[in-house]
Formats: sequence, structure tokens, C-alpha cells
Amino acid sequence: MMPRWWPAWAVAALPGLLPGFLVVADAQPRSPAGYHAKAGTGFQASPGRGKTRSAAPAIALTFDDIPAHCPLPPGETRIGIVRKIVTALNHADAPAFGFLNAGLGLDDPTTAAATAAWRAAGLSLGNHGYAHADPDRVGAAAFAVDVARNEAALATAAGRTDWHWFRYAFLSEGRTPVVREAARADLKVRGYKIAAVTMGFDDSKWNEPYAACVVRGDRLGIAALEAGFLADARIAADTARARAIVGRDIPDVLLMHVGAFDAHMLPRLLDLYRRMGFRFVTLPAAQADPFYAAATDLSLPGPPPSLAGPAAPRLAGPLPGLCS
Repeated sequence: MMPRWWPAWAVAALPGLLPGFLVVADAQPRSPAGYHAKAGTGFQASPGRGKTRSAAPAIALTFDDIPAHCPLPPGETRIGIVRKIVTALNHADAPAFGFLNAGLGLDDPTTAAATAAWRAAGLSLGNHGYAHADPDRVGAAAFAVDVARNEAALATAAGRTDWHWFRYAFLSEGRTPVVREAARADLKVRGYKIAAVTMGFDDSKWNEPYAACVVRGDRLGIAALEAGFLADARIAADTARARAIVGRDIPDVLLMHVGAFDAHMLPRLLDLYRRMGFRFVTLPAAQADPFYAAATDLSLPGPPPSLAGPAAPRLAGPLPGLCS
């Protein structure tokens, strides 16, 4: 029996458990509290974008928390998740850029192989901090240590590719000017560019409910998650398309994670973006646009551009209590 509190979009998703079924939530949406529910962090409002649209808007796909993100459902491994992501990317002919936390997942014997599988597929790696340190929580000095500590493993894994791209943990760049500018100055000295985020739909929030539904064997719950994930992805993409500035389209940079549900949904997500008219480009190609100057040239004032604030997509997120 389905719970009475399920919204209409979830109920509509269930018949047949069709893998490509997509509905748009009619539940009352809520603004996301921010990545990992960190108050005050997450996306920030960017400068305005113009309204002229090109025939093929671009997305650069990025994946955080390599090699280990969120709990694993039964039967999954870290390397298996990466292999699923790689397979979906190859099928869609989509490049992607990953961000390494070499200090995460050290208790899992498959994490080293997961990182190696990412690189073996020809996918780039950048720095996400050794232990996913938040400069607001640890301070600028400890943040700099965390960045540096990640570099040996990153350089080894990345080989001759350019690994000097940095993605802030929790998208937290420092709430105060003192912390923010100190962190930015350290990254500049180390030769980094910042990987901006201009599109996202809180994909991270879907992985734990998915693991719980797999444990329970709840196929209806999984179907509800699948429909909701795609609905939120469409809302975020539509929002990004609606705010194109300076009289032209700006390539978007999409934030995702190497989670089990991300891997499960990636083929359908990439198909959704194709059907919406998007094409896939590399992160360096996207951020070659002048819109990203503050992210690629750290001598300029920060912060780097991102999209949200009043213009943030209003996302439904996973159904509260699903499979719990």
C-alpha cells in the first residue's frame, strides 16, 4: 500500500516502473537548504545573464568526492559505481571532470581501484581537498594544509594531465572576507583554477534514501526516487536556461557526485539533457568563457560565478521519510 502522503508525481511514477518515465512534481516545492544542508553555503547569486539562446546550450559535467561518496547499497562497490558512471558517459559521448578526496574511503579496499578506473577511462581529476575540509569550519590555514596534502595522490593519479583545478568542499569559499581571500590567495599561489558551479539539483541528497530503499527491497520507493530525481534535474536545467546573460548563452557547469544513485540514474539524466537540447563539453572549455574569469584567474576579485540565491531552482528533493 502506498503512503497517503505521497504526492501525485510519485504516484504517477509507479505504474510499470518504467525506467524512462518522467513527471514533474506537483508537490509544494521548497528551496534547497544548500549542499549537505549547510546553512549559508551552497550556490550564490551570479551576475545577471541575457536572454538570447543558442541552438545548443552546453553543460560541463563534474563529479565530486572521488572515490567515495555516501553509503553504499548492498551489492555495490566504489569501483562498480565509477564503472557505471564511465559506461554512461561513454554511451552519451560526454566528457567529465572528477574531484579527488584522497583521504576519504581509506577503509574500503576498492577506493584506489575506483580512482584508477576513472583515470583509465581518460577522465580528468582535480583537487577537492584531502579530507573535504571546509574553510569556514577549519580556518584558512588548515584549509591550505588540506589542499596541499591532497596533491601527492592527485599528481600520481592524474599523471601528465592538468590537475590544477579546485572544487571547494560544500561549495564553501569562506563566509568572511578574511577567510575567503586567504583561501583564494593560497589557491592562486599553488596555480589553481576554481571549478565553478552554475547548475545543480542537490543530487547528493538522493543517495542515502536510495540505499535505504535497496535495503528494504522497496521497488515503489526506488521508482518514486527515480521520478523525483529527474523532475528536479529538469527544473534546475530549465532554471539555468532561463537566465542566460550578456546577450548569449553561457556554458553551465553541473555539480554531481560519485554516488550509487547518481550512477544508477546517469544514463537517464544524460538522455534528459540531450532531449532538452544540451550538448556536453569539457570543464576547461566551459570555463574558457569570459563569464568565468574570476574562477580561472585568481588575481581577479572573487568569488567565482555561481547561480542561485533568488534565481535558485525550487526543488522538491526526496520524499521525507521514504524507505526509512
